[in-house]
Amino acid sequence: MASNDSESAGTQRAETQRAGTSGRRPVIGLTTYLEQTKSGVWDVPAAFLPKVYFDAVARGGGLAVLIPPQPIDAADADAILDGLDGLIITGGKDVDSRRYGQEPHPTNDEPRLDRDALEDTLLQRALARDIPFLGICRGMQVLNTTLGGTLIQHLPDVIGSTKYNAGGGVFTPNPAITVPGTRVAELLGDRVTAQSYHHQALDAVADGLVVSAVGDDGIIQAVDIEGATFGVAVQWHPEEDAAEDARLFAALVDAAAAYRDERKGRA
Repeated sequence: MASNDSESAGTQRAETQRAGTSGRRPVIGLTTYLEQTKSGVWDVPAAFLPKVYFDAVARGGGLAVLIPPQPIDAADADAILDGLDGLIITGGKDVDSRRYGQEPHPTNDEPRLDRDALEDTLLQRALARDIPFLGICRGMQVLNTTLGGTLIQHLPDVIGSTKYNAGGGVFTPNPAITVPGTRVAELLGDRVTAQSYHHQALDAVADGLVVSAVGDDGIIQAVDIEGATFGVAVQWHPEEDAAEDARLFAALVDAAAAYRDERKGRA
């Protein structure tokens, strides 16, 4: 119980600190899956997100709001973002390769076109607003393809191993070595043990992105968004390692608190 009490107290302190003078915690939007889902007697399409994601946001001092795949245009995206102080594009199925001009590899997931479309539109408007942003796994790939970059569609074809995707829902530890002078290096130090579950990765890096971490094999593990107040994306799953990667979520929430207060000051 002592450990749980300590964690709860730490979360409460973070929440109080980031509530600031506005009296509320920063609101962080997280995109979700839309899959056929069984619950009790029901077997229906449903939007959901693993609990570890919003737990990580709460530990960082933020409030999590889930955003399901749905048809939106730029005005709809702005309406969503009006209620947010920060945005996370989460992990999930492979981005449709036709979005970056390639035919799909045989190992690719069946594309989730509705999610691709929502995240592309939402991200474009978020970047235009300079809203604090964190991309996780698929989220980094969406960022790159939205800005005109491409992906390696199947890493084993390039590196000759499945070190980044063991399958069966098992995350594999891999080193991510940060690039000095980048935001990711500032947050995480020289290196971090990344919890990996992906068979794709960045290939041609889009204009406006700066590589901020690589694996020991040269595979891109993180990027910064050039010129953003706070914009980073990582290829691994920081929500799976509360001890080591909590800094990413805390930094996002801190930036979201500043964004919220600045926006309130302009109102």
